Amino acid sequence: MIENAQLIGLSRQIALQRQMDVVANNIANLNTTGFKAEQILFEEYVMPEARHNDFPSLDQPLSYVQDWATVHDLAGGAIVQTGNELDVALNGDGFFAVQTAAGERWTRAGAFGLNNQGTLVDQSGNPVLGNGGPIQFGPEETGITIAADGTVSSSAGAKGQLRIVEFANAQELVREGANLFSGGTPGFNTNTRVMQGHIERSNVSGVTEMAEMIRVQRAYESVASLAQKQDEMRRNAIQRLGDTNA
Repeated sequence: MIENAQLIGLSRQIALQRQMDVVANNIANLNTTGFKAEQILFEEYVMPEARHNDFPSLDQPLSYVQDWATVHDLAGGAIVQTGNELDVALNGDGFFAVQTAAGERWTRAGAFGLNNQGTLVDQSGNPVLGNGGPIQFGPEETGITIAADGTVSSSAGAKGQLRIVEFANAQELVREGANLFSGGTPGFNTNTRVMQGHIERSNVSGVTEMAEMIRVQRAYESVASLAQKQDEMRRNAIQRLGDTNA
């Protein structure tokens, strides 16, 4: 019985450790442009019951804690005006498309720039995709403007249109490094509008995440204290049994 209690407590500690990792990652990206927070979901895992005809009564089912999945918090972050003509925010549920070495990826981080070849790139140097491919500028071009529908122009005229994709179920997206997502089934942009000269800040609430970190830490310490008391109970039981047999 003591062993069962310890195993249940251990399952809770493992789940809390995973939750702490998620909270810590959210806090670390508090100031990351376009970052979307994560939340973790738990579920009850009921251990199959052991049954035998020789048992005086049926065993009790044991309930363990299992971290079932993480979900994306896709709520919009605060949109801040920067005045930089290459800063772009999205007002809506869409994502920018960028080209990486591993294929197309999706991001909400719109702090763009130009590389040495005049290609519009994200902060990791990945080309930002338009509907016709990467968007290219010449060295003499000035006055870059980006319309609400993503149409890009400069002193040389129209340069293309930013490829904005939307997803019927954005929870299918897989989070990768460098503030990128992969997977999902990208669809056409229907409701997202582009805001030039703005960036979308992280949607992480520092106060909420710090409070959650404290709560998780206290819960972990409580379970650890319970495990220590169970160890003491076992030692006392063994000692008393040994004294009785002696």
